[in-house]
Order: sequence, then structure tokens, then C-alpha cells
Amino acid sequence: MARLNYVELPVADIGVAKAFYEAAFGWSLTEFAPTYAATLTGDTDIGLQADAGEATRAPLPVIEVDDLEAALEKVTAAGAEIVRPIFAFPGGRRFQFLDPGGNEMACVKSDHS
Repeated sequence: MARLNYVELPVADIGVAKAFYEAAFGWSLTEFAPTYAATLTGDTDIGLQADAGEATRAPLPVIEVDDLEAALEKVTAAGAEIVRPIFAFPGGRRFQFLDPGGNEMACVKSDHS
């Protein structure tokens, strides 16, 4: 089953963005790198990406899937353009694609071990 589980936001300054979300919403954000922090609620989480080379131009919806390779096949067959092939990161693996409307999205298979 696929479900929206994450939204990654491009930010200019990780410290300012982290402070804003903590103060505005009481969220606790874990730092994974000097330019990346995220909530870890287990529900729909938010990530803050301040690395200009890694950040998308707009918020990046991330869809959790059971089988990443099968999802890659399906989105490709349905007409998506793959803009970032499968890659690993702390917590799992994902790929990024453009839907037919040009929206950049991602599919993730989390590592729950």
C-alpha cells in the first residue's frame, strides 16, 4: 500500500527554519547533517533541506511504498520521468520523478530495522 509519509521543504538556512518550526508548532527536529533536519513522528513527517545541491525547487511529497523497484517500474510505465534514480540515505532508499504535470515527487522504502 502506498501513502504520503513525508514532505521535504527546501530552506535557505537550516538553523532559522528549524527554529521556526520548533517555535511555531512545537515540533522536535532531528539533525541528520549540517544542512538537514526532520521530524520523526512515525506519521507524516517533514524534512528541511538546506543543501542547495540537494534541495528541490518546491516542496517534495514523498510516498512510502512496500516495494521500491516495483514502484519505479510502475511510475515509469505510467509516464513519469525519473530525475533521480534509486539512492540510499540514512533510514532507507528512494527515487525521485516528475509526474505528467511536472511535479517532482519521490517514492521511498523505509528501513525499519
